Amino acid sequence: MSDANIRVPEEAKERLAAIAAAEGLSLRAYLARLAETLLTPAERAERAEKARTLLEEWNGYAPTSAEQRDLDNELDRRLGVVTRL
Repeated sequence: MSDANIRVPEEAKERLAAIAAAEGLSLRAYLARLAETLLTPAERAERAEKARTLLEEWNGYAPTSAEQRDLDNELDRRLGVVTRL
């Protein structure tokens, strides 16, 4: 695998290096692992669609767009409460 240079603010580099070191990794290894574990927006959408399809096949769960929006809003509300604690 060839290496590439990226430009980030020094503060971001230092923070990422500290996080990597705390996990016993070099910054290079930490960023490589991060890139392997994060999903692109297209990959997330594909997984979400697959999950919706499997839930519908398994138990008939098929929320409408409005129901999905309401559920997303409720989740956002609950996450907001937790993050304020």
